[in-house]
Amino acid sequence: MPVLTEDDIYRTSTQYRLWSFTRESLSSLRSTTNQSAAEGVRAALKSIHSQQTAGESEGQRSHDEVTRPTNYLKEVDCLSVEEELKLVGFYCVKTMQFADFCEFPTNVKATAVQYLKRFYLSNSPMTYHPKEMMPSAIFLATKTENHYTSLNSFVAKLQKITAEDVIAPEFLLTQGLRFTFDVRHPHRGLEGGFMELLALARGKENSVPGNTRSPGQLQQAMMELEPAKGGSKITRSAEDVVRRIQTAHGKAKDVLKTAALLTDAYFLYTSSQIWMSSLYLTDEPLARFYINSKLPSPSPIQPRLFIILKSCADLLRSSPSADPGEAEMKELMKIDKKLYKCRNPEKIDLVGINKAQKREGHEDGLDDKLIKKRKLERQKSEKEAEDIFGPALEIK
Repeated sequence: MPVLTEDDIYRTSTQYRLWSFTRESLSSLRSTTNQSAAEGVRAALKSIHSQQTAGESEGQRSHDEVTRPTNYLKEVDCLSVEEELKLVGFYCVKTMQFADFCEFPTNVKATAVQYLKRFYLSNSPMTYHPKEMMPSAIFLATKTENHYTSLNSFVAKLQKITAEDVIAPEFLLTQGLRFTFDVRHPHRGLEGGFMELLALARGKENSVPGNTRSPGQLQQAMMELEPAKGGSKITRSAEDVVRRIQTAHGKAKDVLKTAALLTDAYFLYTSSQIWMSSLYLTDEPLARFYINSKLPSPSPIQPRLFIILKSCADLLRSSPSADPGEAEMKELMKIDKKLYKCRNPEKIDLVGINKAQKREGHEDGLDDKLIKKRKLERQKSEKEAEDIFGPALEIK
């Protein structure tokens, strides 16, 4: 009977099937989204201009009044892909800060950030502003991560935000997420690796089949590891190795809480690759030893695995700051001012759009059976009224 591996299980997840990309496909998707949104902005502005001028006669408008809006439409300066990424990245940072302010657990914060990043793969800030989507993403994450928070208590922590502001974008958000809410985080894998490393350091862990070293030999090998880059020489004892593992664990956790969330790591690598890369980034000799202890020697996949981990570690190292400086804030303000002039006017009032959709399709949130029942009752009442007063008069 074939054995189902962890990798096999991961490949059945929606994260692997729908939210895993190559760098090229990810870049192409963002470019397509940006281009489509820019076309939508220009089309919406053109439509509004046509409506405004439809009731006016040619004699009431000067030549300049007629040509100015048309020229304006051609000159709309839309956001670039890079500007969109910077703006979304900033609101990912704000999401993390707000989650910390609310004392939400790490998994809620990380899921909310990924919801925002996933949403803006197929949607543009020119269509839906991240500031309006952010509260909805955080609130949705509290529900999908089983961290119950009432809407009223959530809204009470926000300034100038109503319950309707939080709920209105929720269906748009779930559509953008393709109705998939599961996010596989690397945090749990790091904790498992941490416990295994501690067991190795204390001589309690057995090696995998194919590795002939005993637990004592593995423990001795850990004591002889070269220090981490930038680290000081350590005394060769089991307790010193334990302290080294604890230090690496703390630094790796910080990487997963910041750099892993603010980069494209979740889109390009598996959760196992991300947590091992965080360890590789903080203590390369320790990470290499851990992987060598888990794989039979020699292993054909080892060289390729280290290439992947180095690539992911380089990405994590290049993460934008979780605390933007003065120059970055000036640039972000400039982008936001530019966005003010190129937003899709048809998509600005999300609360109004949500109410309209309810009135047209769901009659203020009633379920379909009740809507159908009320419709039949109205038709019956109208028929009865016709019967009482007789048929409609026919004018010939």
